[in-house]
Amino acid sequence: MIIKAPINLELTQMSGQTSQPPWVHIGDSFTQAVLVDSKPVIFDVRQSGDYLDFNFNGDISQKEAVSKLNYIYDLDFDLNGFYRYLNSHEELKDMAGFCNGLRLFLAPDPFECIISSICSANNSIKRWTQSLSQIKKNWGMRHGDYYTFPQSCDLAKVYLDEEDEFNSSNIQDIESCRNNLKNCGVGYRAPYMRRASELFTLEIDLREIFEMSYDEAFETIIKVPGVGPKVADCILLYGFNFKEAFPSDVWIKRIVSHLYFDGKDISVPKVREFGMEEFGKNAGYVQLYMFHYARMSGLMTKLK
Repeated sequence: MIIKAPINLELTQMSGQTSQPPWVHIGDSFTQAVLVDSKPVIFDVRQSGDYLDFNFNGDISQKEAVSKLNYIYDLDFDLNGFYRYLNSHEELKDMAGFCNGLRLFLAPDPFECIISSICSANNSIKRWTQSLSQIKKNWGMRHGDYYTFPQSCDLAKVYLDEEDEFNSSNIQDIESCRNNLKNCGVGYRAPYMRRASELFTLEIDLREIFEMSYDEAFETIIKVPGVGPKVADCILLYGFNFKEAFPSDVWIKRIVSHLYFDGKDISVPKVREFGMEEFGKNAGYVQLYMFHYARMSGLMTKLK
């Protein structure tokens, strides 16, 4: 079926949003197993002109499938209205041309986004997406050729590293220890991931975060070990659809400074505050477009 909402599927999938790794790319299709009301469903999407050609295989209704797809790709967001917003601001007006069709790629599973975002800190897109894909294969549920992300209660039981696995199992040779988080390439982030898994199993109800105000949600997420303000805002934007979040790091700082402050050196916290106040409910989309505009236009090279 054709879903008539404009989108650039490949750009959205490959844009490095920390909601999840890109879906499996076969031919011109992006395919993944998605849980819809705890039921595994295989989603298959491909570009059809400006729109999506969508098929699914699973025990749910078409209405349920389309609703979940609309959420994941944020298809109810008025992209053309957002472009009018960009065009009305001198500093932003060139961005739509470089990022046309780019949408939020929201997490079907907010817990996966939390772990993805922790893994992305000080990491390349290639490395964190490979790590998350390996975690899914190791401890997630298999559905045909695809895997859903492990639940927090399952990931909380995973060994941290080779030493933890060796000391807690019957394996006689530490060189044979492969069933642990560090073996997925997550490095120093492994303890943060396990602690987050414990917190969202025993103390924090993910469903309640969707009902919170942005400030309440931020104060909840920032308590998770390994989560600073930038990672917290990534989690809130890509995992819970808080569009007022403005994830800010050194690159966003440089871009904002160039566009709005004549290159003046301003702090990352001030950039985050400025972005949220200046762009309001458009902050998350503006940040997404800023970053990709800087990459695609050559601005990022100039700012290094």
